[in-house]
Amino acid sequence: MAAMKPRTGDGPMEVAQEGRSLIMRVPIDGGGRLVLEINDEEAQALKQCLIDAVGE
Repeated sequence: MAAMKPRTGDGPMEVAQEGRSLIMRVPIDGGGRLVLEINDEEAQALKQCLIDAVGE
């Protein structure tokens, strides 16, 4: 049987390409991470929203 690894919320914000999707992991207050699966179109929309919010 495979060893079980503890699931922790520790870790930096990260984005990884998996197949045709991007997997984004964002640490959240109180522990754990928010995991989003987004496509390229959604990533571009998120990028524009962030630029609008904080400036470039």
